[in-house]
Amino acid sequence: MQDKILNEIKKYKNIAILGFGKEGKSTYNFIRRYDKNLKLNILDAKEIELDDINATYIKYENEDILKDYDLIIKTPGISLKNSNNLNITSQMELLLEFNRENVIGITGTKGKSTTTTMLYNVLKDQLENVILVGNVGIPVLDEIEKFEGAIIVAEMSSHQLEFVKYSPHIALILNLFVDHLDHAGTIEHYHSSKMNIFRFQNKNDYALYDNDNYYLQKQNFNEIKSTKLTISLENGYTYLNQNNIYLNNKLLLNRNDIKCELKGDHNLKNIMFVLTVASLYNLDLNKTLDSIKNFKPLEHRLEYVGKYKDIEFYNDTIATIPEATINGCIALKNVDTLIFGGMDRHIDYNEFIDYLNSSNISNFICMPTTGYKIAEYLDQDKVKKAETLEEAVDLAFKLTEKNKICLLSPAASSYEYFKNYEEKGNRFKELVRKNTD
Repeated sequence: MQDKILNEIKKYKNIAILGFGKEGKSTYNFIRRYDKNLKLNILDAKEIELDDINATYIKYENEDILKDYDLIIKTPGISLKNSNNLNITSQMELLLEFNRENVIGITGTKGKSTTTTMLYNVLKDQLENVILVGNVGIPVLDEIEKFEGAIIVAEMSSHQLEFVKYSPHIALILNLFVDHLDHAGTIEHYHSSKMNIFRFQNKNDYALYDNDNYYLQKQNFNEIKSTKLTISLENGYTYLNQNNIYLNNKLLLNRNDIKCELKGDHNLKNIMFVLTVASLYNLDLNKTLDSIKNFKPLEHRLEYVGKYKDIEFYNDTIATIPEATINGCIALKNVDTLIFGGMDRHIDYNEFIDYLNSSNISNFICMPTTGYKIAEYLDQDKVKKAETLEEAVDLAFKLTEKNKICLLSPAASSYEYFKNYEEKGNRFKELVRKNTD
């Protein structure tokens, strides 16, 4: 397969690698493993020093420069406002172009990494050759030499799906919410990018999606040619009825048979997606349940930090939209203090405000910028403002009732004061543990 990809790239004279972060470097290294002499142009906003006489660094300042290239191998994080007449590909596109029949693609606004990793564990525990790639932090081209005959489980972000013209054989959309408008521009473009995971399937493929999700219900599935399998807590191909999970109208198991550290109905749905894919591969149900039982929740996703001074602390910094924070509060049930707030991406918070005002949460620790704005519409007796995470943690120790939960769940992006949600989550854990010294 690597030969086909390399031959596709070499068809073009003026080749640009757009973005030289982790994936851009991976693309460069892949090409250089097989061809030391192919002329390459490396476009990035930051200056790069290259010890390569056949590679030229060009400072990327705006999109106008892209018209000079026959092929643009784009990294996911770079937003393009006008892609007309540009020949854009990517690592994910190349994988799907030449090996789509062996790919299971997973996307969604929330739950992608959890579901992708869990599904990978389930499959590799019963099948011989299964590989994990994609938005989980593993560039497609890093170990492509191992892909021959393998099942590829790939997490796919909206950025990775935005320009693809091929879809995976089995594709999952876990949910759709409002997010990434800073990159996509509009909610319609963001959701359309996600729907590309289904758009180019054929009648032999499978499209799995959440039938309960409001934004997925608004999508046009008439254009999707594949077999559609819906996941639902009410009525679908795989559905829940009185705590029993049915698959294709046949009783599969009772909800209580699933032993797992993952909490909440949103994670139950993720498990139902995994069970549905497992059924397509005719996997053994008991072995599948064992794999799910042994699955450890990923960091920063309703992560249990520990019990300190008789207060249980949870880190959920991956919750960058209000729906995710609501799901976390419902799943934990015993939240007494909620720390939230982050960068303002102009998301509608009306439903979030309604939820908070109707909840039993006693303390709202609101942080800049969105937290301060939302605070104006909450019960002021419950509101405390914190300028920094240090202040928020100090307040949490003072305010939270013993034997109850303090949950950090921003309902917003962390970029304003932190590099990413991981940095924020790690800092929170450090502060909680330090406070007990």
